[in-house]
Amino acid sequence: MKAGPNIAVVASLLGDPARAGMLTALMDNQALTAGELARHAGVTPQTASSHLAKLLAGGLLITRKQGRHSYYALAGADVAAVLEGLMGLASRAGHQRVRTGPTEPALREARVCYDHLAGDLGVAMLEAMIADGRVLEDGETLTLSPAGAAFADGLGIESSVLKPGRRPVCKACLDWSVRRRHLAGSLGAALLTRFYELGWARREPDSRVVTFTALGRQGFDEAFGLAG
Repeated sequence: MKAGPNIAVVASLLGDPARAGMLTALMDNQALTAGELARHAGVTPQTASSHLAKLLAGGLLITRKQGRHSYYALAGADVAAVLEGLMGLASRAGHQRVRTGPTEPALREARVCYDHLAGDLGVAMLEAMIADGRVLEDGETLTLSPAGAAFADGLGIESSVLKPGRRPVCKACLDWSVRRRHLAGSLGAALLTRFYELGWARREPDSRVVTFTALGRQGFDEAFGLAG
């Protein structure tokens, strides 16, 4: 047997429809109870418990205790990035969910991908930041430039958030709906948080959809040179 990571284990965990449903329900970086995840997956609580045990053992989920309750969350941003990439592959290969609804266009325009902005607006934001030199591109590696750091400071983002650490400051994440990259990493997370703080956008309840107000969209377009 060849040495190295065993991707078959992860693939088998992701390959079950109920487990896939649970994982995608956690793509907005919220923690949910077993009962809530059972409803998302359309399975009984007993079946959900079995699936959750496998996902925990496989390192894809973690638990958080709050009082007497246990909540489940994705084990990290890397899990969300894999899920986002698989969604793009499934879309390109024609493996679509049968039922669609009115939220589909909104999801494609702007949504949460773990803790950063995805969809049309997320892709447009990264491309604009690369075009004006705020983010430097070297192959697949993205780096925040001095101009980008000054821009983030002007927007009210704390400089401490953008210091290199365990998490990259800038990271490309393949967007499933646009099939181009959007901005992840600590900068991507800080920008989305700042959009919320400024009142430019809000996340819709029980959804990954991010909705911008009219004034918020104007501020977003002006900040990233997308107006006109």
